[in-house]
Amino acid sequence: VLLVRNRKEFRALGSKCPHYGAPLSKGVLRGERLRCPWHGACFNIRTGDIEEYPALDCISCFKVTVEDGKVFITAKKKVLTLPAVTEHRQCLGFRRCLLNKNTMLLLGGGVAALVCAETLRQEGFTGRIIIATNEKHVPYDKTKLSKEMNLKAADIYLRKPEFLEAQGIEFWTEKEAVSVDFQKQEVLFKDGSSQKYHQLLIATGSHSGFLKVPGADLQNIYTLQTPEESSKILELATGKNLVIVGASFIEKSQASRLPAPARDTNGTSLQPGAAAELPAWVLAGPFQMLQNKGVKFHMKTELSELKGKDGKVTEAVLANRENLPADVVVVGIGSTPNSVFLKGTSIARDDKGAILVNLHMQTNIPNVFAAGDVVTFPVALLGGDSSSIRHQQVAEAHGHCAALNMLKRGKELHTVPYFWTTLLGKSIRYAGCGKGYTDTVVKGSLEQQKFLIFYIRDGLVTAAASLNCDPMVSLIAEVLYLGKQISKEEAE
Repeated sequence: VLLVRNRKEFRALGSKCPHYGAPLSKGVLRGERLRCPWHGACFNIRTGDIEEYPALDCISCFKVTVEDGKVFITAKKKVLTLPAVTEHRQCLGFRRCLLNKNTMLLLGGGVAALVCAETLRQEGFTGRIIIATNEKHVPYDKTKLSKEMNLKAADIYLRKPEFLEAQGIEFWTEKEAVSVDFQKQEVLFKDGSSQKYHQLLIATGSHSGFLKVPGADLQNIYTLQTPEESSKILELATGKNLVIVGASFIEKSQASRLPAPARDTNGTSLQPGAAAELPAWVLAGPFQMLQNKGVKFHMKTELSELKGKDGKVTEAVLANRENLPADVVVVGIGSTPNSVFLKGTSIARDDKGAILVNLHMQTNIPNVFAAGDVVTFPVALLGGDSSSIRHQQVAEAHGHCAALNMLKRGKELHTVPYFWTTLLGKSIRYAGCGKGYTDTVVKGSLEQQKFLIFYIRDGLVTAAASLNCDPMVSLIAEVLYLGKQISKEEAE
């Protein structure tokens, strides 16, 4: 049990974050908000309810009494040993007899749709909820595809099928939407079936920007999109030559998870312009860590051709004509919104295909909302300018906000983007939105690989990143969430 004193009031809560089990005693407390030190999940210490994701469950609260200067906590033993799920996370008012005849149709099987469905039930919606996805699985933790590559799909399910069934949430797998008739409020699927809706959420996510180069149709080329791909890459790459195209955190995280024989022959290429001048902290931190483990980086170049034998890739040819032996190739060069099925409709999209939404997650079409990787949304830390931020925690916040507005609650999106990964046992955290930053302030030691970096725009901190300084980034996230401004001088 975690005992918290907020001014003169005592609260007793579950001591571990229900997301990954982080010790909340090392978290950040601001007023009635307690933020997890690892991944930024935030809870209300009075109710235990979630106030920031990525946690899907709230934390337990226990009765506290104070007598003669002593604090007494009362709790049932069963509650102390169960996962941190309380009555706040249960369906309010749902009964198997669908009292409400309205249908909420949610396209996409990721966390945005999942949180939207659960929020609808928690807020008392008793109508029909359908989640339709082209995936084979119920929603799973996609962050683990690059972090724990030996897991089976069922090991990373966020909710079991039985849970969804108990909440009256219909989950249609391998059900791909091919068009939407906004006038008739109807979605047509690839198998020829269709479904009417009263309100629609489009949360179809994004897909890897696959290479359009000669040889891209060879076998053993992957984009790390599914649990099956993740385990297959681990199986094939062990003791072999692996080439990773792209140098984002997901790809570096994946490289760090491979067995030593695979890492020793690992090659990573990067498209031109993506990171021509990398910040000092990236070179001193993630890049140096991987280079020390035998990962070779080929910078300021791109892949021009893939060669193969017997239908399988054997060689990667770079633009500088350098040839890399390749038994397995993983492509990680960004993502593209899954919105092609909306082409030709009147829904507003940007030039990259992302759906435009407002702070209520509403599109320009009545009764149609969108959330997650498929959208471009107004970002407070960018002064209200729209951007696409493809983080799990952001998608969950979108789904929650969309659900409340599908129920006419008038809720505006309010969240601070939070990203995390680990490399070779060292944690990397990033909170905020540093897009367009003009200056940085680095605290700590690059040489010792323990530091905090602030991103500055117009003299104010808009984001922070760290290596092995987890609680500090959670603190910055909480300050930014509360609308407080940090000047460059204060950062220094």
